[in-house]
Order: sequence, then structure tokens, then C-alpha cells
Amino acid sequence: MVARPRSGHRPCPGGTVIPARHPRTHAPSIAEAGAWADVLVRHQLLHAAVLAPNGQWLVQHHPHSAVEVLADPTAMVDLAAEIQHRIRSTRNRT
Repeated sequence: MVARPRSGHRPCPGGTVIPARHPRTHAPSIAEAGAWADVLVRHQLLHAAVLAPNGQWLVQHHPHSAVEVLADPTAMVDLAAEIQHRIRSTRNRT
């Protein structure tokens, strides 16, 4: 399993960190993170996303990829934002 910290910032291709456009005024709830996890799996942007009993999220991007451990609901919502950003930037290039 790979633990990857998420801090409200998204990585940029050059290794630079870009601050979020609209900083959060509150921490996302487990319900909000769960809703994003459901959407990502339903639209096949993630293979699986499971909430562990300790509040961490276990995420698998593809059926045979390693499981990634996300620390908390904020990390799940940050992952959803990162995926959205990737989709939008890819769409804009075509």
C-alpha cells in the first residue's frame, strides 16, 4: 500500500505545487468524501474506494494496481479534485 499525503494542493507536472483555487472553509465530512468516492467509482475514474474502520480510505485506480491509502475525508476530496483537474486539462488540450 502507498500512503500519499494530500494537503489541499495539487501537484503540477513540473513538480511545483499549485494552491487550490478556493481554499476550504471547513473539513469535508465522511459523507461528502463517500459521495465523491461513489461518483469516481460509478464513472470508472477509480476501480475501488473503500472507507476503512479507522477513517482512512483505501483506493485502487485500476483492477491490478496497488492499493493507495488516503488519510482522511479531506484526502478523498482532494483526490476527486485532482482527477477533475486532470480530466478538464486533458479536455481543453483536444
